[in-house]
Amino acid sequence: MSDEIQEIEESPTGEYAAIAERYKAGEELTDEELDTIADVAVSVLRDLLSFFDARESPIDEYEGDEGELILDVTAPDLAVLIGRHGRTLESLQTIFSLLVSRKLGFRYPVAVDVEGYKSRRHDKVISMAHSAASRAVRQHSTVSLPPMSAYERRLVHIALRDNDRVDTHSEGAEPERRVVITLV
Repeated sequence: MSDEIQEIEESPTGEYAAIAERYKAGEELTDEELDTIADVAVSVLRDLLSFFDARESPIDEYEGDEGELILDVTAPDLAVLIGRHGRTLESLQTIFSLLVSRKLGFRYPVAVDVEGYKSRRHDKVISMAHSAASRAVRQHSTVSLPPMSAYERRLVHIALRDNDRVDTHSEGAEPERRVVITLV
């Protein structure tokens, strides 16, 4: 096991116990506590990036629409971190989330993005959902979207939940699971 990952795994969680307690109680965290969480997350991400010779890549921090911390790695030639259809990025996110949670001692929503890929994909999936819904209404038919990750399917369901002219549900088995849009 590498020294970086071993160091992450052996890190004490006691130092973050007060933050964990306040967060779990639903209290609003102070800017200093949020900075501490961000520092831990950036440290873990840099350790993971070191395996791709990208440890010193710039990382932009910002708050997402649902209050999550988003870390966007902004360096050229990091397509390897995104992978085909974002699958490598999904795997990186899973490992990253586990390591951050373990180090903090609680789960705080932190997302990793690379060159804004997730943001662009989010917008594309929402647009695709609205377009497919319009097509279902216009053609009085059912429209099946291409296979998507669970996260992307959730985006479609959320994007169309207020559209009273269509209904959505998911069909199929992973990795071919897709959203089907039907006329109400």
